[in-house]
Amino acid sequence: MPALTTPRIVLPVLLALCGHSASALQPLITDDTGTQGAAGHQLELAWSRERLHAGPARDSARTWTPTYTYGATDTLDLFASLGHTRLRGDSGSARGWGNAVLGAKWRFWANEATGTSLALKPELVLPVSVQREAQGLGTSRLSGQATAIVSQELPFGALHANLMLGRERHHDSDHAQATLTRASLAPVWNLGAQWKLVADLGVEQRRERGSSTRTRFAELGAIYSPTERLDWAVGVVRARADDPQRSTATTLTAGLTWRFGTAP
Repeated sequence: MPALTTPRIVLPVLLALCGHSASALQPLITDDTGTQGAAGHQLELAWSRERLHAGPARDSARTWTPTYTYGATDTLDLFASLGHTRLRGDSGSARGWGNAVLGAKWRFWANEATGTSLALKPELVLPVSVQREAQGLGTSRLSGQATAIVSQELPFGALHANLMLGRERHHDSDHAQATLTRASLAPVWNLGAQWKLVADLGVEQRRERGSSTRTRFAELGAIYSPTERLDWAVGVVRARADDPQRSTATTLTAGLTWRFGTAP
């Protein structure tokens, strides 16, 4: 199976795997400070389809990602995630399981009077094989990231802000390691008891070997909650990178979130 050119698929894979693999509020890339509560469980199933234009090249990625979250305490969640991706492009195609992600989210401060809360979310990205890395399915060396989260309740709903710092490590000597930073802001509007409208704006920077690529993204989506334990989510993400090809990506995402084990 021919290998895809890794730089051309970096943008959609980052948005799909890093943004949606363990977000507590699908379909957002930005996370919130909410946790499951002690002995609470959550199962998320996320699907996304990305189309990337990089100069004359056209690539696509379809990703299916299940994520399981357990409430260790009222303010601490533990989670595990694993995505399966199918890539197609001008230079070939590939499919398979990507990096498994293990992480936690700790809401360490909250003020009920003002509706403000703070959380920290560290994540460990487990390696895939060198062969899968060459196919563009993940990174073959241990990587990780940490995200600082601020959530503010507002009369119309809520506002969430994230600041992420990560390290991505590859076997490929030309792209041995990269430093990732991301800042994002996501307002959430409550439209009655069952519907929410969400938006997400952010910028991600990737630095490696003296070079730097900045990607700006914007998302619009909706969440439907037929019960307090079940959410359906859809979203559209548009991203643009300032690399030499002026890459652009459009991502369609849909997801199901089911909370169980304790009263919501």
